[in-house]
Amino acid sequence: MKKSSSSDAPLVYSSEFGRVCPGCGKPVNACACKKSSTPAGDGTVRLRRETKGRGGKTVIVITGLPLDAAALTALAGDLKKRCGCGGTAKDGVIEIQGDHADTLLAELTKRGYKAKRAGG
Repeated sequence: MKKSSSSDAPLVYSSEFGRVCPGCGKPVNACACKKSSTPAGDGTVRLRRETKGRGGKTVIVITGLPLDAAALTALAGDLKKRCGCGGTAKDGVIEIQGDHADTLLAELTKRGYKAKRAGG
């Protein structure tokens, strides 16, 4: 894992270790700084509908969840099962494929989160 001296950009991915923490330079699983353990926010979970850059396909992006990576992945799995669709959890954000905003809003509210739709 040799850093290039020609650029000031930190290493964010290594084919040997996967994602690398830009703060400490270690693999995310062994991160020493633990900056991204729980993202700071205003306590509101926002659901946003996106289609740009996705070949015209609709995706619901859920942001503002005060969860760590493991809990976020587990919640994403539960939401995908609830909607019967695919999706992912990465970088503190859950992406659910398809336009399931109403179902997701009801599910998150039932689980005790203060959720609302964002965007136009």
